[in-house]
Amino acid sequence: MDPLWLESVLRVGKKRYRVILDGLHFSWTHLDKQNRDKKTVSVPVSELIRVEEGRVKIQPQKKVESSEHHFTVFSVKRGRCGGSSAGLWTVGRTQFSCSSRDIRDQWVTQLRAALMEKSGSRPQRLLVFINPYGGKKRGVQIYRTLVSPLLELAGISAHVVVTERANQARDHILKKELTGFDGVVCVGGDGMFSELLHGVIGRTQQEAGLSEHDPTVTLQPCNLHIGIIPAGSTDCVCFATVGVNDPITSTLHIIIGDSQPLDVCSVHHLNTLVRYSVSLVGYGFYGDVLAESERHRWMGPLRYDYSGCMVYLSNRSYSGTVQFLPAVPQFSSPRDNTRCLSGCQVCSESTERLFTQSGASSHTSSYSTSQCSQDGSQDGSQLDADWVSMEGRFRCVSLTCMSSSCPRSPLGLSPAAHLADGTGDLILVRDADAMGFLKYLHRHTNAQDQFDLPFVQVHRVRAVRFSLPPGEEESEEEEEEAEDIGKGTEGGEGRAEQEGERPTRRSVSQQHLAERGEGRGMGDYRKKKKRDFLCGPCCSRAPSVSVWNCDGEVLPCTDILCRVHGQLVRLFARGIEDGAGTRSCRTGSRKCNGRCVLHS
Repeated sequence: MDPLWLESVLRVGKKRYRVILDGLHFSWTHLDKQNRDKKTVSVPVSELIRVEEGRVKIQPQKKVESSEHHFTVFSVKRGRCGGSSAGLWTVGRTQFSCSSRDIRDQWVTQLRAALMEKSGSRPQRLLVFINPYGGKKRGVQIYRTLVSPLLELAGISAHVVVTERANQARDHILKKELTGFDGVVCVGGDGMFSELLHGVIGRTQQEAGLSEHDPTVTLQPCNLHIGIIPAGSTDCVCFATVGVNDPITSTLHIIIGDSQPLDVCSVHHLNTLVRYSVSLVGYGFYGDVLAESERHRWMGPLRYDYSGCMVYLSNRSYSGTVQFLPAVPQFSSPRDNTRCLSGCQVCSESTERLFTQSGASSHTSSYSTSQCSQDGSQDGSQLDADWVSMEGRFRCVSLTCMSSSCPRSPLGLSPAAHLADGTGDLILVRDADAMGFLKYLHRHTNAQDQFDLPFVQVHRVRAVRFSLPPGEEESEEEEEEAEDIGKGTEGGEGRAEQEGERPTRRSVSQQHLAERGEGRGMGDYRKKKKRDFLCGPCCSRAPSVSVWNCDGEVLPCTDILCRVHGQLVRLFARGIEDGAGTRSCRTGSRKCNGRCVLHS
């Protein structure tokens, strides 16, 4: 039993409450006139934000009313389970009245001591990057009105950088001094998160003396946490790790120091790192949609709906050879109908297994270089790591390290995928008739099993190789077009958030590939042939080769090797809590109803 720290009968307004503070919880129970217990409110000590003497209000501006008998407690307040606010967090403010100043001081002292005991994992200083062009260009406003007041309330200092170009955040993390920072935070979308992801991983490997380009190396896990304040066109990573796209909820996860490990997939071409991915590496349909949408940037967000419709009507499939390294089946399966929720047992059990293997491997993976090479050769001595090969025509080939859920697809591409088990889910959709493929796409928007179709396969894997079949060549026009698209989408989210207002620059890995002059879509820049204004994929010659969509980036190569690195980074999150809703909140449509930044 937890030791009892303090117990008193205090007042909240005109009502009497039995207030108890123990080692884990701070709770207050309403007492009726006969001292019988009624409704109880209990808050974990880890979710207390601040304790102030007197009567304190924060909104619309901080106001402190001195009182010898009062103290105010700020804490995390959850939305009602099962309701429209499920999964949303707000700041609860409760004012307690004591019978004497001594009792007030005793409570303030004990509560602050309990809060201090839990503050070891909480950040004290953050490096914040704001993308002013992302989404509806409200990044700066969201930070100033919603995020900054909460950080100030929690006593967290922040160094803010408003980015002016693509990859500025990544370059800052790679090159600048980060001593004293407990985490990096992005106010933006998935593209901004990708910049922080590449910067944090790249810096960690540099300091560890490891080569990111070697697909056989076990990368060093990153200690610097990453926080995401959703403010972009797409916020899939935030949605899949928190359960809602809400700036206040994400800020509170940062404040209380939540920590969620996350698997990361490294994508290689010819033993060179191309990009990292946490959400989707997709070939075929998803690659075509992204490539087509880049030709219609003038349409704004509607270009994604338009491009998806046009690509579907084009009814394309592509030949390819897919090889994958299966995960150990007894740990989990993509068809076991389980969801990766906060405190996931599968991910927890994977931690010891992953890091025990990592320590024993001395930064070398459990499969040899020859097994990871993209020429298909294998080391016969490695009997425990046999690759499975599949050939044919595919509508789409997708690899995801998480469910990839979003407001439009609440359960995501793979509902049973786990955030931190060291595996990814490979989804193969073979060539099918148009109505069958439409059924597959539609099942992403409801609770039906999208894998329960004869032309769909899903496998839990540790690594994937994709190559074109022998003799399959990409035409010169397709090569030129793929290169142009690849250049136009560098810098995160295809820099869809930027809407062309920032100059883009190549990533280090893409520059390296260009210098080598190897692979498709990586030669000298050539001017492509423009399509007619109203011409789309339906009225053009079907290409023989698609492109890869890597977390909203078009990759400049087709033959790739993907490897999943277990729990490589950590986010300020805790996973989706059981019962959390799928509502997406935006500041533009937020109504108060007790949902103010700091409601009274």
